[in-house]
Amino acid sequence: MHNRSDQFAKSLLRDGLSLVSAAETEVEVLAATQKIDVYSVPDPAREAERAGMGLLGELSAEPSLFEPFHRTPSLRHVRQCLRKQLTWHHELERRARAAAGSTAPDADADAPPQPAVHFPALVVISPGRPETVLDAYRCEPVQPGVYQSVPGLAMRVVVLAELPRTRATLLLRLLGSGRLLREALADLAALPDDAWEKSIAKPLPVHFRLGTQEPADGKEDEVSAEIRAWFEEYEQKLRAEARKEGRREGLNEGRAEEAARAVLIALRGRGIDVPDVARERILAEKDPETLERWLERAVVAASLAEVLDGLS
Repeated sequence: MHNRSDQFAKSLLRDGLSLVSAAETEVEVLAATQKIDVYSVPDPAREAERAGMGLLGELSAEPSLFEPFHRTPSLRHVRQCLRKQLTWHHELERRARAAAGSTAPDADADAPPQPAVHFPALVVISPGRPETVLDAYRCEPVQPGVYQSVPGLAMRVVVLAELPRTRATLLLRLLGSGRLLREALADLAALPDDAWEKSIAKPLPVHFRLGTQEPADGKEDEVSAEIRAWFEEYEQKLRAEARKEGRREGLNEGRAEEAARAVLIALRGRGIDVPDVARERILAEKDPETLERWLERAVVAASLAEVLDGLS
């Protein structure tokens, strides 16, 4: 998953799950040349917040690997995800043994018991219905658009096209394309300004609108274009409201805040650490041209010094 659509999917899942979990993207599985798209470990102290996150909150109630697909996955694709799941569990067991001071994978009868490690769940997110996958693993529907595999696999399959059009499924439906994405974007725009979904999803369209100046290549699909079109329409709406109510200054401040957050998202996507002083400087910047210049640099930078002017 390397194009902008895939990065959007991983960023949306990571940022949404970060509200109630310790979530990270592209987690390396050391025993294989694979990476988990998003790995989430729930925070018990945020159970109340998770309960208000709808379907994504339900899916993140236990340690889970999230694997979003932009095209309906084949059986081979899902087998690759299952290999990640098994290999990652093996790595978690190895870390637990190391933490407990044991190095033997199979302790003898006289050795102390090995620490128990929760087997992580696998959540496969598919735009369409993957018939071969559902048949092969005897997946049964547990709610509209969500299927559970046979016991022992700990796998659920989310079919975006089958999810009901409700707020509870909104963040996941934003991972779709075409009509599904247009409906999700319309639902997002209709939410109150203080909705938690907007705090997660709005900075990402800013990033995808401003973060790439070159045209999409042949591998790109309509998702990035849909996101940019939605943001442009949303921005025009805000401008009209600002002119009508005399709140242009507030609009500019809101755009600056979103652009600053887009810079931070781009830096995080590049794996660049941002100290608190630099973070405060970015968030305090109100000049649109400066923020746009920083964002253009951030999407290709190898260090923070390449982004911020005058950074020593």
